[in-house]
Amino acid sequence: MSKQQSYDLVVIGAGSGGVRAARVAASHGARVAIVEEYRVGGTCVIRGCVPKKLLTYGAHLAEELEDAARFGWQLQGARFDWAVLRDNVQAEVSRLSGLYGETLAKYDVEVLHGRAEVTGPHGVRVGATQLTAKVILVASGARPHVPNLPGSEHGMTSNEVFHLAELPRRMVIVGGGYIANEFAGIFNQLGVKVTVLNRSDRILRGYDEQLADRLLQLSAAKGIQFIFNATIDGVVRQSTRQGEVLTLDLNTGISTECEALLFASGRVPNTAGLGLASAGVELAANGAVRVDADSRSSCPSLFAIGDVTDRVQLTPVAIREGQAFADSVFGNKPTRVDYRDIPSAVFSNPPLAGVGLTEAQARGQLGDVRVFSADFRPMKYALAGRNERTLYKLVVDPGNDRVVGAHMIGPDTPELLQLMAVAVKAGLRKAQLDECIAIHPTAAEELVLMK
Repeated sequence: MSKQQSYDLVVIGAGSGGVRAARVAASHGARVAIVEEYRVGGTCVIRGCVPKKLLTYGAHLAEELEDAARFGWQLQGARFDWAVLRDNVQAEVSRLSGLYGETLAKYDVEVLHGRAEVTGPHGVRVGATQLTAKVILVASGARPHVPNLPGSEHGMTSNEVFHLAELPRRMVIVGGGYIANEFAGIFNQLGVKVTVLNRSDRILRGYDEQLADRLLQLSAAKGIQFIFNATIDGVVRQSTRQGEVLTLDLNTGISTECEALLFASGRVPNTAGLGLASAGVELAANGAVRVDADSRSSCPSLFAIGDVTDRVQLTPVAIREGQAFADSVFGNKPTRVDYRDIPSAVFSNPPLAGVGLTEAQARGQLGDVRVFSADFRPMKYALAGRNERTLYKLVVDPGNDRVVGAHMIGPDTPELLQLMAVAVKAGLRKAQLDECIAIHPTAAEELVLMK
């Protein structure tokens, strides 16, 4: 016999955006339920940003250990154990997932585990339980795209890569975006022979071209191989004396072999099987929920936030959208998200980050622009004997001297870029940066010394 329960809000998906929306709506007095078919925390916490960044920390230590001798440290016999890093990362993921659950419990949000299906403008079914809600929020996120080709089942995605039983000798990563370049940097530093296979002739489209080119040069120098303008026609798995080997037949007419194949070629909005058609929800061609500036779908009682809308696939954006939704619908505080000047970072090796207009975008929109840059070798690398240069760029509107873009590649640049994002968002002028006295010796001082 089915059960029936009523709420003010039912949230589908307990990721960062959904949890924020549920918590804030509950704080405004709403009775809230959140439905999650996997684990509380969503992609970012469970199988995305957080575990990936922790792997990045572990991988970067490889170069730190190499440099240590120049600073007087003798570290003979150091070795890496993948299982220790893998398991410690998963333990931290479990801890964070638990904290998310505790937050929801604190605000009396009911967590229902299972697959949600929308049954109408105010209905959601979870197993044998029928929920009714004044408002439904879809925050089901996105999933990795797996190409439709023979043998694709032999590959893996970012969902599975964190759980590798052991490190492969060779890995092919399909894609040229931030996910592909981040995992390429991680596994290359951990001793895996990495090849990045990209269907176009560029990596990191959307980021400043000069920074993307710098990352390509540095990645190649570190041993990562890139194959451009190539796609996979098919994958064949064979057993050898050394173990399982994958043979990838490429459209270029050549083949390449590896022990692990990682698909990192984009993400698809998670709407399949949610029953959104029953509520008259309009979807885009890629399955994304079409929403207006208030995150409302074509069904007045159904809203959507985060990656499932395919507006901006970034966790902080989903969180901001969840906050705005809850404040607007349940808090009597109409709020809209400002999508201008959103900072983002790629935790590659080295990392890069940017905010505002790239140089190419600025020239297209403004015509004449002024570009300031600092291209230098950090002090730490100079002593370590590491020939790796950092690049900072500021893009300035000559009409009003406003900094309309900031782009950086090098150690700790995501940390520095967050502060530069404040400057760009606030509309600071280049002259105001020039007036700021530098902190010496730092890499960050270059931001106020560019001439």
